[in-house]
Amino acid sequence: MIEVGLNHYLVVSSILFSLGVYGVVTRKNAVMVLMGLELILNAANINFIAFAKYGNFGLGGQAMALFVIILAAAEAAIALAIVLNLYKTFSNVNVDEIDKLKE
Repeated sequence: MIEVGLNHYLVVSSILFSLGVYGVVTRKNAVMVLMGLELILNAANINFIAFAKYGNFGLGGQAMALFVIILAAAEAAIALAIVLNLYKTFSNVNVDEIDKLKE
């Protein structure tokens, strides 16, 4: 039976981080960019939890992951409000086509 170690967590975290960066860089839709940012934040959470478990740091990793989850929820609420406002104003949510803040 395979025992899950720190390396396994780091591999999963690096894959999630890479997919998140790929999503942020290549997507034109603002909602997809936000989903990429969420993947990046989840990769950071996996690292915090893994290092807290295997690094003997106590509850510091769990506390930091909790703060990241709270930050991600606030970011998602604010970013979706901005995306809805952009759609109402420009009838489009493609990041590269919205180049003016005022018309």
